[in-house]
Amino acid sequence: MRHKIGYRKLNRTSEHRKALFKNMLNSLIKYEQIITTLPKAKELKPKIDKVITIGKTTDLSNKKNLFSTLQDKNSVKKVFETLSKRYANRKGGYSRVLKAGFRTGDDAPMAVIELVDRDINAKKVDKPKKIDPTKKEKEPLKKAAAK
Repeated sequence: MRHKIGYRKLNRTSEHRKALFKNMLNSLIKYEQIITTLPKAKELKPKIDKVITIGKTTDLSNKKNLFSTLQDKNSVKKVFETLSKRYANRKGGYSRVLKAGFRTGDDAPMAVIELVDRDINAKKVDKPKKIDPTKKEKEPLKKAAAK
């Protein structure tokens, strides 16, 4: 019987599982939508909901608790400044898990976990802006002419 077994171990040690979810929480806070396997997404959902709930009350102890969980200043700042204001009137259910088919290769069930009412532009945070190729060609000519 599987009574009182409250979480999935995901074939990882406790330290690996802790690091995995810390990284996934930081990615989900940063990009507001990530693609992962279905069991990982189902385990991540209550964790992100608890993080956002802690962020809704702004005091020093909550900030320290979040920093000990996330270990990233930018994520903690975003939770307290952006996400807590966005979900001020919502009493839970800050994230959703959507099934996204099966992964090719090992046929693992995939899922998209995203924040409800997410910012569409959050996925483009790290993408570099495109450089105009005409300007790129002109710069080496100037350097060659200076020599």
